[in-house]
Amino acid sequence: MTVTAVVFDLGGVLTESPMTAFAAYEAEAGLPDGLIRQLNSTDPHTNAWARFERNELDVAGFSAAFEAEALAAGHRIEAARVLEALRGELRPSMVAAVHRLREAGLPLALLSNNVAPMERTGELGELLGLFDAIVESSVEGVRKPEPEIYRRALTRLSRAVGRRIEAADCAYLDDLGINLKPARALGFSTIKVVHPADALRDLSALVGFSVDGPA
Repeated sequence: MTVTAVVFDLGGVLTESPMTAFAAYEAEAGLPDGLIRQLNSTDPHTNAWARFERNELDVAGFSAAFEAEALAAGHRIEAARVLEALRGELRPSMVAAVHRLREAGLPLALLSNNVAPMERTGELGELLGLFDAIVESSVEGVRKPEPEIYRRALTRLSRAVGRRIEAADCAYLDDLGINLKPARALGFSTIKVVHPADALRDLSALVGFSVDGPA
């Protein structure tokens, strides 16, 4: 099977997963392993994290709500430390793959749940410049796994390249199964990113050429 466009998630795909930094903070603070992930998956459409990613809360509002959720679960968490964990380093192999896809002429979109619009500066800014369309939850007011945000990514990508792109034309890479499920239901070919090398092999098979290796 060959796809003709690719949609990427950012955190945990193009950058190192924040889950690693979450785990480090939990260990340092003596918190239960997986607590932050548990809080983020409890009432996933209405919790503090979901509202923050839809830009319904500012930093102060998120911090108060998230820390209150942690207290209700019996633990004290510093929201500021959790937000620090979102700054993952870019993965060189994934950046190289984006370059290879761009050189091959495939339409590319970035679809990210985030808490503020991405800065278009530095290494990240250079990478973002390779994408035809960028869709961010903090800008859109909707977030994954809401189906509407995937549809918006397709619409923006279609407009950017001047032709209609359907879900069936696209591979979609994300590190969270909850975000892959609605994409798959819409017709995307989905790849769960656990180990980047495995994901890039799967992506190479879908696009019909190798994207794994130096650009």
